Amino acid sequence: MASLLTLKNIKKSFSGIKVLKGIDLAVDSGEIVALLGENGAGKSTLMKIIAGVFGPTAGDIYLKGEKVTILNPKHSQELKISIIHQEFNLITDMSIAENIYLGREKRRFAGIIDWKTMRQETTKVLEKVGMSHLSPNTLISECSVAQRQLIEIAKALSFDSEVLIMDEPTATLNAKETRTLLNLMETLRHEGLGIIFITHRLNEVMQVADRIVVLRDGNFIGSENITDVTEDKMVSMMVGRDITDLFPDRIEPTDDVIMKVENLSVRNKLKDISFNVAKGEVLGVAGLLGSGKTALSKSLFGLEKIESGSVNFHNKSISTPKQAIDAGIALVTDDRKGEGLVLNLSVYENLLLPYYRKIGKSGVLNKAKMDTIVDKWVDALSIKVHHPSVEVGTLSGGNQQKVVLGKWLQMNPDLLILNEPTRGIDIGAKTEIYKIIKDLTEAGISIILISSEMPELLGMAHRIIVLHEGELSGELTAEEATQEKIFNYATGGGTIGK
Repeated sequence: MASLLTLKNIKKSFSGIKVLKGIDLAVDSGEIVALLGENGAGKSTLMKIIAGVFGPTAGDIYLKGEKVTILNPKHSQELKISIIHQEFNLITDMSIAENIYLGREKRRFAGIIDWKTMRQETTKVLEKVGMSHLSPNTLISECSVAQRQLIEIAKALSFDSEVLIMDEPTATLNAKETRTLLNLMETLRHEGLGIIFITHRLNEVMQVADRIVVLRDGNFIGSENITDVTEDKMVSMMVGRDITDLFPDRIEPTDDVIMKVENLSVRNKLKDISFNVAKGEVLGVAGLLGSGKTALSKSLFGLEKIESGSVNFHNKSISTPKQAIDAGIALVTDDRKGEGLVLNLSVYENLLLPYYRKIGKSGVLNKAKMDTIVDKWVDALSIKVHHPSVEVGTLSGGNQQKVVLGKWLQMNPDLLILNEPTRGIDIGAKTEIYKIIKDLTEAGISIILISSEMPELLGMAHRIIVLHEGELSGELTAEEATQEKIFNYATGGGTIGK
């Protein structure tokens, strides 16, 4: 019996550069296939071919045994293929129903929109994804990140899809929301959908996938049943080597306190938070979605208005980004594409963005100095780019993150705030980021590491503070910390002062 979807020897080149070099992939009805590979391996290009964004340079695509040519994204949807992108494609000031049927509204006579039918059909697909409590009239802006992810899935199901491609669907979800989504995927599998699941979280692959397909540098590396592989084997297939030590040894910090946060409050976001950071310390910050982690990162950098309390760095009060930068604080946000980079500018331009006012003299930029700075950070951070003039938006996620790091590191900060620094990047790039963090602490730079990945915090931090609904609920040393203790504090099981 033919597979639901089969790709044979798919190749793709752009301007003579080979991106895909002969990829085979198949997914059956009622099967979850995890597509694995480092950033830049070719996963996104392959998915865009299935979605009709690109045509293959060579190779064949079959649906239920019949050869097809996918002409464009609309044709892909007509063939009952749906893709859920890592970045949401929802219009926030429109309702759930309007988003789900955008561009294909149900109509009655004379072209009048049939709102009643659209709301009824929206209710049905919301029930399928476990969100029957939401009204079809609810605005997307009123929905949480987790709800938006499920709405994207509901939208895909509204096309009566048979093939569902999910690109990093759990990247922005907490542990509870992730379990809900993985359970939904299993339900959809039992209903006969074929699912291609792209993720860097190998524990999720072990939980739900039936089979893996691995790409590396545009090459097909292999396909294995999930019962025949371990996480270590998957890593080895992806990166071409064994990664025995994901987290480097910690460098002990000094006793020199460089930042004091006292009774910090931000209206409707943070309440009465106090902690210190020592020179060369990695301070981990944990908490569920909505706990206040991002608000904390922005308030420490002067981006959030402080209602009460204080942030002092090297005995200087910090309340604006200029004060933070001048004092030696740098912030790498959790939204590298929206806030960390200008995607249509080059790697060269992005690396120099915060530094232009320091390298210009009388309004004239020093080209030689600029070249030296860019070359230094491309080399030091092993940014994989054939030339710094390339648009940063064309780089893989891991390399984009390195550009963000380089942009701030060339300011020579004393404190680097990292908000979700490894979100959406592969295991090899994560290892490189962790080594960079270790090297920075060895040089005496302090790190505030904000992360949703508990193994990352446990493997890198000297201390971990935990937030719950905007309050500090717990603090643990590296020796005390466990996933269970962190989760207990994160769910309000031990709020300090209560």
